Amino acid sequence: MTEKEQEFSPNIVGFLCNWCTYAAADLAGSTKIEISPAFSVVRVMCSSRVDHNLVLSTFFDGADGILIAGCHPGDCHYGKGNYFTRRRYAQLKKVLETLGLEPERIQLAWISAAEGNRYAEVVNSFTEKIKELGPSPINNNQRL
Repeated sequence: MTEKEQEFSPNIVGFLCNWCTYAAADLAGSTKIEISPAFSVVRVMCSSRVDHNLVLSTFFDGADGILIAGCHPGDCHYGKGNYFTRRRYAQLKKVLETLGLEPERIQLAWISAAEGNRYAEVVNSFTEKIKELGPSPINNNQRL
């Protein structure tokens, strides 16, 4: 591993559902589970509120990776929100490829409020994946 690769600290943004995944993040924090410091949390009322424009503008603002996380399918506080999220996520991966970004820079996860350990595992493994990919080729001079 080169010195430059060792210095790379990714900027990762997580859009977390208020009702499940944000609560899991709180649980992970209150039980002092170690989470990567490269991860910034944005609380959204439902994962379905994360649209193409929000994801793309986050990349253009300097994110190296984006995690969208919400309630398990069938457990959405708003009924069908996570079904819309799943469909949008599939479209977003294709959009990223069209822009020349690796589709692995975006990840979708279903994490319930009681899954603090799973939250930490998802965040930390996604952080490692982004470290392997390196800095985003889009606007990597501007950092969040």
